[in-house]
Amino acid sequence: MLLHMAAFRTIFPLMNRIDPAGRGGEARIRYLDGDYQILSPGAFVRCAVTGGVIPLDELKYWNVAHQEAYIDPATCLARHKQLGLTWR
Repeated sequence: MLLHMAAFRTIFPLMNRIDPAGRGGEARIRYLDGDYQILSPGAFVRCAVTGGVIPLDELKYWNVAHQEAYIDPATCLARHKQLGLTWR
């Protein structure tokens, strides 16, 4: 079952980052243009470059084509350069 981010927040409004019911772990996400879909509930995703934890409410940087999340803009830029996706 796929849940859109807004629908997920409506269904699970009280979910917090440390949830003993099993939803506090790593989420599975489908990254879209300007949005994402939650494939499996969780509280965070991991940065594709550093492996660092990114809470879902702080997720801002990702690559749709490669389906990767990034922890910050510098890491995102470094990965895009590595992939040859920058103009320079």
